[in-house]
Amino acid sequence: MDTQNQWLLATEPQQEEVLALFPERRERVAIQDFLTTALDSAERRVSSGPVTPELSRAQIHSDLEQFDFAAPRPLEELLTWTMSQLEHGVMHVTHPRYLGLFNPAPSFPSQCADRIAASFNPQLASATTSPAAVAIEAHVIREIGRRLGFPGATTGHFTSGGSEANDTALVCALTHAEPAFAQLGARAFAGPPVFYASQDSHLAWIKIAHRSGIGRDAVRLVQTDGGGRMSADALRTRLAADREAGCVPFMIVATAGTTNAGAIDPISECRAIAREVGLWLHVDAAWGGGVIASPRLAGLLRGIETADSVTLDAHKWFAASMGCGMFLTRWQDIVAAAFHVAASYMPSQERAVDPYVTSAQWSRRFVGLRLFLSLGAAGWPGYAAHVEHSVELAALLAHEMRGYGWRVVNDPSLAVVCLVPPAGARPVPGIVAEVLASGKAFVSISVLAGRSVVRACVVNGETSPADIRAIARLLADAA
Repeated sequence: MDTQNQWLLATEPQQEEVLALFPERRERVAIQDFLTTALDSAERRVSSGPVTPELSRAQIHSDLEQFDFAAPRPLEELLTWTMSQLEHGVMHVTHPRYLGLFNPAPSFPSQCADRIAASFNPQLASATTSPAAVAIEAHVIREIGRRLGFPGATTGHFTSGGSEANDTALVCALTHAEPAFAQLGARAFAGPPVFYASQDSHLAWIKIAHRSGIGRDAVRLVQTDGGGRMSADALRTRLAADREAGCVPFMIVATAGTTNAGAIDPISECRAIAREVGLWLHVDAAWGGGVIASPRLAGLLRGIETADSVTLDAHKWFAASMGCGMFLTRWQDIVAAAFHVAASYMPSQERAVDPYVTSAQWSRRFVGLRLFLSLGAAGWPGYAAHVEHSVELAALLAHEMRGYGWRVVNDPSLAVVCLVPPAGARPVPGIVAEVLASGKAFVSISVLAGRSVVRACVVNGETSPADIRAIARLLADAA
């Protein structure tokens, strides 16, 4: 046997190892059927079991020690172990009594989309290699833009989440304010570039400013009123002081649905101020943007149609599975200027089409299919009912807690309820700790106007009035 053939035999993978990664078709079907049945059983147990994790971190780490990957194991055994770990070792955001952060149970069409995307595994960097997938995502972005009330065609893309979408807005705003930013960075500005967001905005803005190179000091956190809304007067005062000091303001961020209290900044007033001094207006509607589905509730976001760009998270109120944000803007030329790059090894460089030249990502998963299938299956009327259901249940919770002598200290229009217990009750941390220890529900602690509050947000489309009344009773008993 010659040397070349010996080398080929030595490097040829063992058949068993290959089949573990790429099993034959019959075995794949059997495993997929097994997984479907096992997941269904787990989901039913989760919905009637505890909301909080049962496994300790120490136990999880101990269990992981058995996996040194020196030898293969049967896939069904691994799937069973993994599902058990997740069933008992995570906070169940899919539980109907989870009233926590903006992480809902994903819609069933969204879950189907993940399976389809994983099977075909298209790479969405280029429209040449994935024309159908790129077109589907672009179509959904245009339809969302139309629903927002954007005039003309909307451009944008799906992102890993709100942080990436907001990062994109910052880069576009900097490029709009000073075209030379693309080449020179912050050195292109005549003074330190600064932008404005409310003190109750998502503090990812701090990291975004750091990452962009303009520095954390560039973030101006503007005073809010007692309900968590940005003060337009405070914004004007801070803007004037910064300009007087030689800084270069370039963007105002209006938050539509703060994490603390679901507050909506005065978008129209922010637009008026931005126009006066030529600033980019970005609306971070990662949570609150969901109300565009409801004709009855969409007026809460009056003025959003005038924004230069908008962030929405489909994995929040649109109930897509995790990692599905959106960035939308009316300014296609700005996006192209901000992200264009020429790469000879790419099949095309279509500035208006290829996602790799109009966004920060290069390799891209087909996440937009989650919203496409969900919107297609439910239509806007279905999403309207979903959002209105959350708002109505939040109103029910507020009503129930008032009956127990609690105070509601925010506007719960976006399904976030901030509660203060009656006089003589235990401190908020103790109340929340007791509820969590019971495993029967999840609520969180937040700070509004300098005081601790119990925060509850209705995020699950399968939460019922009975669940809300049970949670109200838990809170009252814990106080």
